[in-house]
Amino acid sequence: MKIALIGYGKMGRMIEQIALSRGHEIVSVIDIDNQEDFDSEAFASADVAIEFTNPQAAYGNYLKAFAKNVKVVSGSTGWMKEHGDDVRRMCGEGGHTLFWASNFSIGVAIFSAVNRYLAGIMNGFPQYDVQIEETHHVHKLDHPSGTAITLAEEIVERLDRKRGWAAGTLTGPDGAVSGTGDTPAGELRIDSVRRGEVPGIHTVTYNSEADSITITHDAHSRKGFALGAVLAAEFTASHSGLLTISDMFKF
Repeated sequence: MKIALIGYGKMGRMIEQIALSRGHEIVSVIDIDNQEDFDSEAFASADVAIEFTNPQAAYGNYLKAFAKNVKVVSGSTGWMKEHGDDVRRMCGEGGHTLFWASNFSIGVAIFSAVNRYLAGIMNGFPQYDVQIEETHHVHKLDHPSGTAITLAEEIVERLDRKRGWAAGTLTGPDGAVSGTGDTPAGELRIDSVRRGEVPGIHTVTYNSEADSITITHDAHSRKGFALGAVLAAEFTASHSGLLTISDMFKF
């Protein structure tokens, strides 16, 4: 399979290594300093482009790839609220293909399935309140993380006592805390922590006066995310439309 890479940071380089080890060919690498390569024959020859950039660049990158009829796998977060409707339209009536996930880790896919199952059970036990905490490296720009938001939305869909989620506190690298822990009872609070080079920790806690139940996914490195992105590209090559992890893994 011919793969183009959009974004060549730590994640892009790891994706490259794994893609090559699985027998794929990297035909184009696009970063901030060679945007003109979107118009190259090499990029247009790709079966799939794997995109890991930032919330400001992601949507524009999709448009440039779609203009060349290149399918996209993307792990960029933070663009959905403003551009989600446009992307859904382009992947529906527009005939383009985007595989998007807030997190490509196979472990997170399993964790998400457990999260959905647990939320369904806890709907019957209103004495438990629920909250989420996510911890990431200091370079991550958005908060809460896309993965935390996805987990929260899965819970809200299954928990009648929650009508939505709300950003709670943000603990910065220097330990300074901003935001608020005072969240209305009907909203699921997501607290964020930024420290060191943490690849990603997500914890869901159900707490009552009697006890608490906690599930956690703790990424040891970015390798799991990179492998998942390559697996998604392999899946996307033979599928079309707006795709997600739930299309690839039938948990």
